[in-house]
Parts: sequence; C-alpha cells; structure tokens
Amino acid sequence: MENLDEIRTDIVESTAPLLQESSSESDGGGEFNGASFSGAVFNLATTIIGAGIMALPATMKILGLIPGITIIVLMAFLTDASIEFLLRFSNIGNQRSYGGVMDDSFGKCGRIMLQVSILVSNIGVLIVYMIIIGDVLAGKNEYGIHHAGMLEGWFGISWWNRRTFVLLVTTLTVFAPLTCFKRIDSLRLTSAISVALAVVFLVITAGITIIKLFTDGLMMPRLLPNVTDLSSFWKLFTVVPVLVNAYICHYNVHSIQNELEDPSRIKPVVRSALAMCSSVYVMTSLFGYLLFGDGTLDDVLANFDTDLGIPFGSVLNDAVRFSYAAHLMLVFPVVFYPLRINIDGLIFPTAPPLTSSESDLRFGSITAGLIAVIFLGANFIPSIWDAFQFTGATAAVCIGFIFPAAVILKDRHNQATKRDKTIAICMIVLAVFSNAIAIYSDAYALFKKHTYVYPI
Repeated sequence: MENLDEIRTDIVESTAPLLQESSSESDGGGEFNGASFSGAVFNLATTIIGAGIMALPATMKILGLIPGITIIVLMAFLTDASIEFLLRFSNIGNQRSYGGVMDDSFGKCGRIMLQVSILVSNIGVLIVYMIIIGDVLAGKNEYGIHHAGMLEGWFGISWWNRRTFVLLVTTLTVFAPLTCFKRIDSLRLTSAISVALAVVFLVITAGITIIKLFTDGLMMPRLLPNVTDLSSFWKLFTVVPVLVNAYICHYNVHSIQNELEDPSRIKPVVRSALAMCSSVYVMTSLFGYLLFGDGTLDDVLANFDTDLGIPFGSVLNDAVRFSYAAHLMLVFPVVFYPLRINIDGLIFPTAPPLTSSESDLRFGSITAGLIAVIFLGANFIPSIWDAFQFTGATAAVCIGFIFPAAVILKDRHNQATKRDKTIAICMIVLAVFSNAIAIYSDAYALFKKHTYVYPI
C-alpha cells in the first residue's frame, strides 16, 4: 500500500505543470473566460523583445546588412521550429507545460535541469533590465567617464536621482505592483504598451536616420562582412549568442497557451509574435547601423548619449532612452512570471498552485524575495555584460534550443521525423558553439581586466 502511494505521488509530481494553469477566477475575483488572441500575442512578443534588441545593430556592423538580416530571419524560423517541437510533444505526451515535456522525456532530472536553467537565465536577464534602467535614468561611471542619466540632465545632481534611490522607487512603484498579478493575461495591456514603446524607439531611430540621410548624408554601410584574416573570420561567429538570446520565450509559451480561450490557437499566436518581433529586429538593426555606421557600439543605446547633429537632437536622444527604459519596465513582470513559478516548483514541488487562494502567503514571500535579490544584484553588479554573458549564452540556449532538440532526439513516443532530428542536431551544434564563444570571451576578459569584451 505504501508503494502504491509513492507511485501516485510520483505521477502527480511528473504531470503537474511547471508553468501552471490559471485558476478559473481572475485576480480581482471575477470570472475568467480565457485570454484573447491579441493579448496572448502581445504577452509573447513582450517576452521576446528585451535587452537583446540594443545589441542587434552591432551584429550588422560585423556581418554586413545582407548576412545580418538573413540570420535574424533564420533565427526566427529556428525558434518557431523549437517551440513547435515542444507543443507537438506536449500534445503527444498529454503534458501542459515545458517542464512536463522534459519530465516525460528525461524524468525528474530533466524537469529540474529546466527549472534551474530558467532560474539562472531569468534572474540574469532581470538584473540586466534593472541595470539598464538605472543607467538611463540615473547615469553611470565607466572607465573613469561619467555618463549623465536623464534625471541628472533635467534636474541636476541631487540625492533623489542617485542610482540606488531611483531603482528603489522604480521597484516599489512599478515592479512590485505589476509582479503581484497571478495570471499572465492580466499583463496584456502593459505588454501592448511595451511593444508600442519598442516601436516608438524604432520610429524615432528611423526618423533620425532619414533626416541625416537628406541633410548630412550617410556613409554606405557594408553589405557583406569584412574578412581579412582568421581573427576577423572567427569574430563573425561571436554574434551567435546575441541572436540566440534575442528570441528566447519558450518558458512562457505554455503559460500563455493554458490561459487562451482557445488553446489550439497557440501556434498562430507564436508565429504572429515572432513575425512582429522579427520585423522590429530587422528594422532596428537596419536603421541603427545606417545611422551610426562603424561607430555603432555594442549597446546602441550608448550611441544616443552623443550630439546627433540635428535640430532637437537632445530631445530625440531623451525620447529614445526614455521609451526604451519604459519598455524594459513593462517587460520585467512578463519575464518575472515564469521565474516565480519555477522557483516555487523547485522549493515546493507538491504544494498547491500559486494561483490558488491558499497560496497567497507563499506567493507574496517568493515575489518579495526574488525582487530583493534582483534589486541587490542590479546595485552590486557593475556591468550588464557581467550578468548577461554567462546567463544569456548558457542557460538561455539550453531553454531555447538544447532542451527542445534533446526531446526530439530522445523521441520517447517515436513521433519525430528524419527532418525533425536533422534540425535538432543543427540546433544543438549552434547552441554548443555559441556557449563556447561566450565562455571564451569571458575568460579573455578576465585576463584583460581593463578591456571591454563582449561577444558581438
């Protein structure tokens, strides 16, 4: 009888959603009849578009326009394929979460590996977001040079626009309220606004580029990479981690599907979100590189800290920086959502779902603890790349490509085709290669402590 109880417990643990389903009631206590198609698209698009967008113009500088745009589009198709793998094997194995798929293929060990990867990746990404918001609003010191923040530029230096205080106020007034929603669909409006802000950034950048084109003229950008030796050839591959990270959204797909009014429409949701984000990525990369040319920095936002040489240039600079900082503030709760669920799954694997009323204390404690960790990380980690390189180029590629490909190659239900396995092998090779480059870049940076190294 004891053995029978143990078997039942194992079954419950293995089939419980890692990204949990919503309760039948909304956060406000009313009836919830399912998320809309547009709300799901905006939530998934917001998951995709984050800090990576700022590094994409620099990939154009290295690859040239033609290969750069081609690879951005190719990565969108690979992302679609990896998500399709997860959704298909979710249906075959009757699973309702990414963790369920991993558990079905690799047992409890696979599920824990996924949870840890999401934990590492999302905490790193959220620290990056908070650091960038602090840099934009309060400024930063880098290599002995002070870059003034927007608040300092507007109001001068004061105690209330210091970095720590600005991040504290942002955390208490923006992050804390938005992370208290129990359903991801409750963030559909802020997600729509965040996508709109990304488009605002794109429109302003395009406008500045067009004005510069007709007034001062712009240099003809490279269409193809400039390969002169083995070192320059090797450098071409350093864009891979950035492009891989640009599309990571897999940890939120099942949460969004579980809340959809019609869950069978998740594939059109994914493709619509990927099409929207790919368009923003291509246009941002194109106009950012056209505007700054070979002077494009690894983080193109830093280019908007200089004189643009056009009327109202300082106003446009502030508009670009503010729209991007506000965009990241609204992306934060969407990325935070799966982080909270996965750490709950690691610490309390048999507890009731966080969406249930009896889990309010646990929900509040985990939320407050995670926000505190992220806040401290953002204040004590000096550079976004220190947080971004290891977490982004290791855990993220496992979530987006290695784990979905491994599920296909394991093929527990004998449903994978030869084409599926070929794509899966390509994904793993790409992911391992990008990891190796990121680790090499970080190791090189340790020996060159005063050299800025980032794998782009």
